[in-house]
Amino acid sequence: MAFELETAAHPENLKRVAIDPVSRVEGHGKVTLLLDDDNRVHQVRLHIVEFRGFERFIQGRPYWEAPVMVQRLCGICPVSHHLAASKAMDMIVGARTLTPTAEKLRRLMHYGQILQSHALHFFHLSSPDLLFGFDSDVATRNIVGVAAANPELAKKGILLRKFGQEVIRMTAGKRVHGTGSVPGGVNKSLTREERDALLKDIYPMMAWSREAIALIRKLFEDNLARYRDFGRFRAHGMCLVRADGAMDLYHGGLRARAADGATLFDHFDYSRYWDVIFEDVKPWSYMKFPFLRALGSDDGWYRVGPLTRVTHCDFIPTPLADRERQEFMAFDDGSAAGATLGYHWARMIEMLHAAESIKDLLHDDDLLGDDLVTRGERGTRGVGVIEAPRGTLIHHYRVNEDDQIIRANLIVSTTHNNQAMNEAIRQVARQYLDGRELTEGLLNHIEVAIRAFDPCLSCATHALGQMPLEVTLEDAEGTVIDRMLRDARGVCSAT
Repeated sequence: MAFELETAAHPENLKRVAIDPVSRVEGHGKVTLLLDDDNRVHQVRLHIVEFRGFERFIQGRPYWEAPVMVQRLCGICPVSHHLAASKAMDMIVGARTLTPTAEKLRRLMHYGQILQSHALHFFHLSSPDLLFGFDSDVATRNIVGVAAANPELAKKGILLRKFGQEVIRMTAGKRVHGTGSVPGGVNKSLTREERDALLKDIYPMMAWSREAIALIRKLFEDNLARYRDFGRFRAHGMCLVRADGAMDLYHGGLRARAADGATLFDHFDYSRYWDVIFEDVKPWSYMKFPFLRALGSDDGWYRVGPLTRVTHCDFIPTPLADRERQEFMAFDDGSAAGATLGYHWARMIEMLHAAESIKDLLHDDDLLGDDLVTRGERGTRGVGVIEAPRGTLIHHYRVNEDDQIIRANLIVSTTHNNQAMNEAIRQVARQYLDGRELTEGLLNHIEVAIRAFDPCLSCATHALGQMPLEVTLEDAEGTVIDRMLRDARGVCSAT
């Protein structure tokens, strides 16, 4: 059976099924399936149907506003945008090397973000599918059902996220949309009382993170055949790594590996990311389609995020997480490391790494320092790259002599994963939906595949060049009166 990337032959003869909206993800998206009379699947697509124009309306603003403005893209991962923009603006103000206090406070903020976001996704958004089954009763397949069936697990998930939010509050000033990171450094350090308060609670966070890893491993062991093969596909991958090949979620060079394990590039300077990555658009989504230039648009798509970072780094520089990484890589001859649902296991390993890193940083007196900002030779272009919870995040700005931003380009984690998510849902459709009578439980399998990537659809909705757009006019009763389509070339037509 063929699953077409772009169009189905004679779509006018096929029936359309829509999952709208995709639930338990951040932002609004939908999935459409085109089926024939025998319920054979001819096309599956993930559509991002909301649009947010940050790349445009930030133009004309003074550069120092960027770290505060762009985090309004999202209320789940604002710290990632805050720091990526700050790193880009470091280049604008010539801060090639931050002070030890600024560097470590930013890292602490970032690890708090990783911890709280991973806890939110695993315990609140994905655990209902994993604990109850993909086609279990929809009335209980939610966080309320998890809390009723396993209140202790739900409580630990809430407290893990709360701790991460407290780390953010103490470093950024607020739990959401803080102002702690500025071009060239930070604007506050920790007090001794704040550090002691976080130290008091960090060890239970590490213990609960290890329990979460044990839980997802047990789920893999109990459902091995299904978890191993669910939405499985081969893909290239890209992430940041430290100079020695270690996982580094805050800084590093770009590493890309092919689906067969061959290294495509390594320790590549991200300030010239456009030499290795190109972005494409398609008329049916507001999300861009990046690909590796050397491989072309058809073959060069790739995936990012926890699964790629854990499998592509040489080691994790905290001992407990690295031990868990080794067990993950060895599990069932490496099958989990290539599984779409392996994202969940890798995500919990990263949560443990974040907790360990927070513990190590909290024992460093540099966090209490007062040397917060540095400056150097003024620049006009800044690129900041960070490993956000969902994957590699790129912020690129150009600034004129009047300190105004004149160009902005953002490639967010979910955008990198765009084609990979489409591939995952095609595989799931082939495995579970093709030729069968559709039920809510079967359609939820599609959503399970999407949720494995933990997509942030609000962050990802940007456009490159001429934005494809569909406008529908309805009367008061909801009847469609007219519909107009503008494609990626800017050509308008009635539909």
